[in-house]
Amino acid sequence: MAGKKQFDMDTALDAAMVQFWRSGYADTSVDDLSRATGLNRSSIYSSLGDKDTLFLRCLDRYAARYGEKYDAALSCAASEPLAAVRAFFDVTLERIADPELPDGCLIAQSAMAIPVLSPAVAARARESLGFQLSRLRTALRAGPLSDQDAEAFAVHMAGVNQCLAVMSRAGASPAQLLDIVGVTVGALTQALPGRE
Repeated sequence: MAGKKQFDMDTALDAAMVQFWRSGYADTSVDDLSRATGLNRSSIYSSLGDKDTLFLRCLDRYAARYGEKYDAALSCAASEPLAAVRAFFDVTLERIADPELPDGCLIAQSAMAIPVLSPAVAARARESLGFQLSRLRTALRAGPLSDQDAEAFAVHMAGVNQCLAVMSRAGASPAQLLDIVGVTVGALTQALPGRE
């Protein structure tokens, strides 16, 4: 259609997501989003929504994209819990190592900013963290751990996963991040029934 600028919605949402991920919600202005997406302010508002709406869309997009990968990684937890845990952390470590992506994690970054977020955005950040804990809880309870141990490891692994994002953003080396994962895998190894 002549006179109307065409754009790819997925590309624009990905660009906005990376901008929020790189700078955080509070430090991302609509002008930053305009530069990142290549859309003017009125196009952002009319096509993508106001800043809160756009951020919620980006947070959902991020959670869905990585949630699918975490679900696939944990799919063997009932029969191979150690392999599942390693694969779960591999998703995070691969994302961290990707030079095309910002350091850290959009959800972890959002959770740390909860005190300055609007109530709707803060609630979505908490919900996203809750999804990860629920995913881990379900996977670990399907395996040989007692419910109490599965719960403890689910909470621990969710915390370690967020820690990896924070530590990577603070400049931790890949070897240090692997050491963090190794401690968790070692503890799980000791907790599994039949292990010495």
